[in-house]
Amino acid sequence: MKNKQEAYYQAYLKQFQHSTPEELAFIRTKLSLQEMDKGDYYLESGGVQTHMSFVCSGLLRRFYINEKGSEITTGFTKEREFVTDYPAFIRQKPTKYYIQCLEPCILVNQSYESIQESYRKFKNSEMQGRLIAEKVLTILSDRVEGFLFNTAEERYLQFLEENEDLMNRISLTHLSSFLGIERQSLSRIRKRIAQR
Repeated sequence: MKNKQEAYYQAYLKQFQHSTPEELAFIRTKLSLQEMDKGDYYLESGGVQTHMSFVCSGLLRRFYINEKGSEITTGFTKEREFVTDYPAFIRQKPTKYYIQCLEPCILVNQSYESIQESYRKFKNSEMQGRLIAEKVLTILSDRVEGFLFNTAEERYLQFLEENEDLMNRISLTHLSSFLGIERQSLSRIRKRIAQR
């Protein structure tokens, strides 16, 4: 297990391509491993995310519950991605989202405090933080623009193009919620595309 644990830590540290060996050694001492079961909540609405987490294996879904009590899926996080409600995390404010494991997950965690300490100590860490922020902002912006400028079919095709590996890992219910359409509409879109 020790070797496997170290392999997970090294997978996380590979994200820090601009860091020096000294910086990587510092970060390595601040990491912890977390195993979660399918159905477990990584984060619940009203909670504060105290760690930035990197998905080594597994899949998570981010959603909120609307005024009608329906779960609205806003994103999926898979291997080699950071699971976070980033705006709430950087401000250490309660989240409005739920993040739930759709599969058993293995996560590498780094605490908010150690990330801030790393920013103070190392210039490259600030750059890494900026790169993560830019990636998260781009994902959020692309999602908003998808709803503003694309049809439901275009959103589906774009999701398929960018996440083909997820199609057998998520339910049509979660996918239709993410796309902002009824499940029956998604079935019609899929049938229409298959007939082309």
